[in-house]
Amino acid sequence: MSKPGVTNPDQLVGRPIPTWDENSAELASTHLKESGSIVRTRFPPEPNGYLHIGHAKSMNMNFSLAFEKLGVSPENRETYFRYDDTNPEKESKEYIDSLRNDLTWLGWSPAKTTYSSEGFNHLHSCAVKLIMKGLAYVCFLTKAEVEQQREVLKKRVAVIAKGGDPEKQCEAVSPDIYPGKYRNTSVEENLKLFEDMRKGKFPEGHCTLRMKMDITSPNPNMHDSMAYRIKYTAHPHVGSGWCIYPSYDFTHCIIDSLEGIDYSICTLEFETRRESYYWLLWALDLYKPRVYEMSRLNIAHTVLSKRRLLKLVDSNTVRGWDDPRMPTISGLRRRGYTKECINTFCNDIGATRNMNLVETNRLEQAARVCLADVSRRAMAVLDPVKVTLTNFTDSKTCTVPNIPTDPSKGSHDVIFTPTFYIDGADVRAEADSNFFGFAPTQLVGLKYADVKVRCDSVKVGKDGKPTEVICSVTDEVTKPKSYITWVSAVHNLPCEVRQYGHLFTVPEPSDKWEEEINAESEVVISTALVDPSAGELCDASSTDKWNSNNSFQFERIGYFVVDDDTTYDSKSGKGKIVFNSIVSLKVDIAKDTKKDATASAAAHAQRQRQAILKARLSIPVEEFFKKVEDYAGMFSKFDVDGFPTHDKDGEELKKSAAKKLKKDLAKHQKSLANAAKKK
Repeated sequence: MSKPGVTNPDQLVGRPIPTWDENSAELASTHLKESGSIVRTRFPPEPNGYLHIGHAKSMNMNFSLAFEKLGVSPENRETYFRYDDTNPEKESKEYIDSLRNDLTWLGWSPAKTTYSSEGFNHLHSCAVKLIMKGLAYVCFLTKAEVEQQREVLKKRVAVIAKGGDPEKQCEAVSPDIYPGKYRNTSVEENLKLFEDMRKGKFPEGHCTLRMKMDITSPNPNMHDSMAYRIKYTAHPHVGSGWCIYPSYDFTHCIIDSLEGIDYSICTLEFETRRESYYWLLWALDLYKPRVYEMSRLNIAHTVLSKRRLLKLVDSNTVRGWDDPRMPTISGLRRRGYTKECINTFCNDIGATRNMNLVETNRLEQAARVCLADVSRRAMAVLDPVKVTLTNFTDSKTCTVPNIPTDPSKGSHDVIFTPTFYIDGADVRAEADSNFFGFAPTQLVGLKYADVKVRCDSVKVGKDGKPTEVICSVTDEVTKPKSYITWVSAVHNLPCEVRQYGHLFTVPEPSDKWEEEINAESEVVISTALVDPSAGELCDASSTDKWNSNNSFQFERIGYFVVDDDTTYDSKSGKGKIVFNSIVSLKVDIAKDTKKDATASAAAHAQRQRQAILKARLSIPVEEFFKKVEDYAGMFSKFDVDGFPTHDKDGEELKKSAAKKLKKDLAKHQKSLANAAKKK
């Protein structure tokens, strides 16, 4: 029976667990009486690190997309923000604060903020109740013995799968290990032992409280999971009142129930814990939320494992949790991605059960779309080459629109002088019919200056690189094939530019991920210049690590953001300006010269395309429409061969759409065949 307020209940339905996942009429009635037509979800991160973009996807699902799928009207939506803080050794106030700041920055407003730790008293009473029902026991097996027991149970499951006799396989195993000598301890003794645990009478790690579940189950999560362990560590939120702490498997389902959560949404790796989730609520006779699992976010060329991210920070491979190369919310914010960029990306990829690798260009494209109309334009050169005009001695003021697509954003002035700088990518020592920048005899326009110049000569250094360009202003009527951006040699601001690439050299980092780190993921350019009109927006007083800093579009180069390391004071003109690259302007590789794209940007785009093509060669034909980012999440049903039959809204595909898909699949099959021949 669907809850009032939910018009599309079939949209979030997981694998059923007969009996255990069913609410009694009394439980269902009580829940309905307490919540009415309110439909409640929760976002429950553990404060053991900074949030990353995978958490942004989860926030988007729990605060918005889930309700859209279920057809819940805005007035009936509630999302709780819960700190899943049951492991004090790995948690800290820094992480607690960062989670709250990131959630707020992304624009989500929870109906309530809760802490699992504030429910420790209730969780303890639940553990006592389990013991009294004979469904929990204090276990003194050592860590090695528990691992031995789990290995035995694992082999037992394998024997059952092959149709063998599981008990015969266990004959040689000590009964202390299987089924375990502490499983049949009396209720009275377990109550006493558990109280001794709470009072701190045992050393850390000496014993645990385990749930007496079903060790014959094929699901390892039912093999007497741990409920409580001893840790003599003060908790960062509730202090030092406890020396026993509940496990995640024990805590999250109980708190879900106590908070009246309707939909407990998690990622697919938790799907096997569905039995243990419902078993515990059944054992305690508590209300049972609906559980739904979605695919976890996987983005090419990065990792989203907190353990790996922490190692990157601790090893000083990156500058910290907010390093612009990190996939953390803080890192993305420092990189210049706004909340609109991230939320747009999350809306675009959606939430399904299909596992797929999302290519980075989808996130980059979301940034381009969101930044185009809000980023102040500026002219900058990263690799300055001096240009001298031989027949121009005056200076002139040029007016430049702040944002060309929005006249209401005003304009700024830049001063054109007889000497100025252009970017090294716009100069060649020899003319080329396909190159439209500065080269001997070449006619070039100067953007915003209303000036055309003829390149007379190019001076080069010992390394063959251009060092100076000599030009003359011309009034000939011929129209230049390109208009180059520039920065005055007299009026400019020196700055440091940090250009960022992929953190890893491969799309999907392996178990040897530390060997796959890209040593050139950050390139620092100390020679860059930007026009001085940008100075006021680069003032250090305007930077804030918990909010978006000012972004610019460096014309013909890409989008950049003021970094937190900036110390520049616009009033005195002193201090250092630091920019981070956000994303390049969109590049059409086949026509990059006609679009005035820099050579470096084209090369980077070429490498990206090659990496994408290489990654696709690892996708089998039957998984093509599920894993290729162009199609991931677009379809809800497939035939036995993996070919889509229905779109994401459940509508059957039209013949014309299927015909196009078949052509794309044929191209992929051909690519796989060609790759196989080369091997």
